[in-house]
Amino acid sequence: MTPQPNPEAGAAVKAADRDHVFHSWSAQELIDPLAVAGAEGSYFWDYDGRRYLDFSSGLVYTNIGYQHPKVVAAIQEQAAKMTTFAPAFAVEARSEAARLIAERTPGDLDKIFFTNGGADAVEHAIRMARLHTGRPKVLSAYRSYHGGTQQAVNVTGDPRRWASDSGTAGVVHFWAPYLYRSRFYAETEEQECARALEHLETTIRFEGPSTIAAIILETVPGTAGIMVPPPGYLAGVRELCDTYGIVFVLDEVMAGFGRTGEWFAADLFDVTPDLLTFAKGVNSGYVPLGGVAISGAIAETFGKRPYPGGLTYSGHPLACAAAVATINVMAEEGVVENAARLGADVVGPELRALAERHPSVGEVRGTGMFWALELVRDRETREPLVPYNAAGEANAPMAAFAAAAKKGGLWPFVNMNRTHVVPPCNIGEAELKEGLAALDAALSVADEHTR
Repeated sequence: MTPQPNPEAGAAVKAADRDHVFHSWSAQELIDPLAVAGAEGSYFWDYDGRRYLDFSSGLVYTNIGYQHPKVVAAIQEQAAKMTTFAPAFAVEARSEAARLIAERTPGDLDKIFFTNGGADAVEHAIRMARLHTGRPKVLSAYRSYHGGTQQAVNVTGDPRRWASDSGTAGVVHFWAPYLYRSRFYAETEEQECARALEHLETTIRFEGPSTIAAIILETVPGTAGIMVPPPGYLAGVRELCDTYGIVFVLDEVMAGFGRTGEWFAADLFDVTPDLLTFAKGVNSGYVPLGGVAISGAIAETFGKRPYPGGLTYSGHPLACAAAVATINVMAEEGVVENAARLGADVVGPELRALAERHPSVGEVRGTGMFWALELVRDRETREPLVPYNAAGEANAPMAAFAAAAKKGGLWPFVNMNRTHVVPPCNIGEAELKEGLAALDAALSVADEHTR
């Protein structure tokens, strides 16, 4: 894994990208994408031979790192055997992937509807909930992200929704618990949990329970800040859903498949939803795949009534073969256990030690390989290091921090005033400590913007 510099090739890749690729979530003339020459394990490198330790896991999906040889081999083997086949047929890779996923989902979520990614998984989960209940509305949290397609972006609770928010999508947002910036004037986790549940029930009552099909929550919110819910919150939401006949949807697109130190984050809270969406870590992003795990009651709704939805590439054999190999690798190599152990023994203690040294760190939170540092200008007032949804000069402190991390060989995951520590779940302890040392150095740049 020794990167060989080839700047001429990199320049050609960069030029073609700039001429023809339209990038997501970006002002096209204001971005400067890095040309990537290769990747392996927890690292990737550019055409100048610079290597980066990837603390972002791509977009939090390379849970087994890049180019795992067993998964690459499985894709090659499947391509030689059956590259593709229509979704209406029973195909070995598809059936086996569904079986392995169903074995690991909580409760009776034993039917798997395959999609191409997380956003369309959310789309179909919402459609299933509406058809199952005959109700139109969906409740979702502020500080959430559920995808970029039309319904998924409307249930999203961050600024990426604004440009596409139709206002007529049947979505109502509410505040989920987040003690560090409590909307409920709470001082303890117990208060935050109780008041957040009271707020949610009040919202349900004022919206009209008979109009609400589903409540959708990220089990542990990802891009929005990795706010691990307080004990009792998800169980309380489950109880509210049962009381009012509402479908409970957990979005595990980012939190699933080992990221939190469990196969699914729901297992941390001993809660079973009615529908569970997944993608990303199901096959480490090697081939696009997502899906919905469906409870027995909702599956029964469509036992003799056709489900009005599908995708041409649902359960694509290459993607499913990658999922089978990934899940088997995770089981054989103890990847979930590795994430739990290193999260508890290394990441948590090291990040809390960083917080002691750096005045820019306001809060540390997370579990497994799923952590966030909330960066602030002032610890006492908790003023964010940059304003909400900052851009341009207003975002300069975070941009400077990110640049320092990259200069030190660390590729960070940065969103608003936070940096997330989300490396591959099979990262080694030495690599992890290397990345944390680079993070320590980069935080000194953030410290320069504190009061």
